[in-house]
Amino acid sequence: MRNLVCVAQRVCVLLALALAVLPAWAQSSSGGARQFSDAAEWSRWFDSEERDAWQKPVEVLSALALPRSAVVADIGAGTGYFSARLARALPDGKVYAVDVEPEMVRHLRDRAAAERIGNMHAVQAARDDPRLPEPVDLVLMVNVQGLMVRPGDYFARLRSMLKPGGRVAIVSTRIDSPIGARAQMRVAPEKVKQDMADQGYALVAEHDFLPYQFFLVFSIK
Repeated sequence: MRNLVCVAQRVCVLLALALAVLPAWAQSSSGGARQFSDAAEWSRWFDSEERDAWQKPVEVLSALALPRSAVVADIGAGTGYFSARLARALPDGKVYAVDVEPEMVRHLRDRAAAERIGNMHAVQAARDDPRLPEPVDLVLMVNVQGLMVRPGDYFARLRSMLKPGGRVAIVSTRIDSPIGARAQMRVAPEKVKQDMADQGYALVAEHDFLPYQFFLVFSIK
């Protein structure tokens, strides 16, 4: 009985964590934006060790194979889970931690200062414009579910913000994942590939080591 209780508790924790680990660009099933007014509270989930176990940030960064001087935009950065790691991995580069939620942007700015991450810069974005201050080598989007479901022409416009040879990496909840985004906010990787192709991108890599998410990398055609 004790084992069953422990398993049940573990499942509840994972489910709660999965629902929480959505950046401020994610949207609710009703189409409205999720509210992220308490960044410190969200950080308990976004930056937890339990997330590390399945998000595999070290493996994700390794797969991206970025040079130390790369300029990266983490769009939908949330509390900076990937932004901070990217900045530390790119000591001669720069990371723009981009979010639409002002409270998250303040948190990102405070985190960079508190942790002395001088090459991590918080950026206040609009929902249809990341407002990047310069072209980047890579755009990373992790669990930015709303853009995956309703991309519009966002990615076509994003092309002008990439350096020559720049890439867009998308990590998003699998359709059949037992945890993660709401069913209404999930999309098949085949649809993402088609949407990206329609907006001028070519698939250059597909990784399958994440248990609950697909991981696609695109470049401009």
